[in-house]
Amino acid sequence: MAASASTPHTTDFPAEGRCSYYVEKKKRFCRMVVAAGKRFCGEHAGAAEEENARKRILCPLDPKHTVYEDQLAKHLKKCNSREKPKPDFFIQDINAGLKDETEIPEQLVPISSLSEEQLENLIKKLRRASEGLNSTLKDQIMSHPALHDALNDPKNGDSATKHLKQQVDGKHRKKNSVFERLQIDIQHLCLNKIPLLSKEKLPVVGIGKHLCGVATDLALRCLVETYAASCEERNEEPLAKRRKNDKTDKEINPLAKEGNEKNVPEKWTPVAGIVIALCCHHRCDWRHYVGKEYFRALGLGAVDFHYFQRMSSWATCGMRKTSLEASNVTSKRKDKHSDDSEEHDDGGCRITDDSTESLPGLLTVEEKKKIGHLCKLLIDQGRVEYLQQKGFSPALQYYTDPLVSLENVLLTALPNHSSSPETSA
Repeated sequence: MAASASTPHTTDFPAEGRCSYYVEKKKRFCRMVVAAGKRFCGEHAGAAEEENARKRILCPLDPKHTVYEDQLAKHLKKCNSREKPKPDFFIQDINAGLKDETEIPEQLVPISSLSEEQLENLIKKLRRASEGLNSTLKDQIMSHPALHDALNDPKNGDSATKHLKQQVDGKHRKKNSVFERLQIDIQHLCLNKIPLLSKEKLPVVGIGKHLCGVATDLALRCLVETYAASCEERNEEPLAKRRKNDKTDKEINPLAKEGNEKNVPEKWTPVAGIVIALCCHHRCDWRHYVGKEYFRALGLGAVDFHYFQRMSSWATCGMRKTSLEASNVTSKRKDKHSDDSEEHDDGGCRITDDSTESLPGLLTVEEKKKIGHLCKLLIDQGRVEYLQQKGFSPALQYYTDPLVSLENVLLTALPNHSSSPETSA
């Protein structure tokens, strides 16, 4: 991707202290900070005449960025893509589920290549499997008081208000709260090996804001099978409850202080609750899916799941604006907010082979939308059944208006104290 001084720019000059390289694809200047006396950032230094003598090459650890050839050895020692020591709570594929290679053919044709008869059979299967499911979910649209002032600020336009509604992290942190970020794929996360949880035996509440597709299944298995099951196998109690029962223990601990003991429930469960905003069902994967038993009970298998998760994108892609004016407005807004825009504004849809024009029988947008919602509902019902089998009381509900996010379904679950969950799946 080259840049030249004669290229017509939408902005005459780059921002002060920023790179002078014009990114043709994004129709704007690079926003990276430059060193004192330089015109270009390290990534685009090759475009500067004074830097032409030094050669930049692709980083062997991550070809998405470049490095000076004469500084490669130094760069490899500090590159963010270098191999890092694995923490104790990393256990390879602990939440991945069982791998069943015999169920999924190596190559499946795209939906656009299915015959009209094959597509009709798939849709019939979907409708039969969805019979009896409640497609009308309850509205549970709430707002935290911490956001009220910002949401009611008259200076905010529609886009700013929408963005605020989507942002909830860090808005109501308590002064004495402890926050710790773990940089790890959920697929390999073993919660009971995290030092704080292992030491204090704390109950966990799982909260996920738009856990894309397969990440929802990995998170559920991480909570319900990895953490909850392991705690119950060891018959562990929270530290505060043990100290409440042991009158001879006088150690000072925030959890054991008088006044906090009454907050420890008599019926303790390792996972106190689950709240997950669902999205991107087309990113689901049969191997990791927690609802396999539910699908099999309906006479469905891996191939059916594959096509249903692909068709689920129709629920959001079918609602895209088609007018030229709307397209231009959206394009300008994306250019302006490309670095911090919400990644799910378009429903996470990136599928190009399933357009209405390429489908057998030319399904209408409304028909595709209804089928897409049925696919999402069926996949989510498998998760609901899974949680019920594990001793939870789950529910699906709408947590926001579709004008704020097309992915507006929330999965919640509370432990069912009247029954004990299974220990494995």
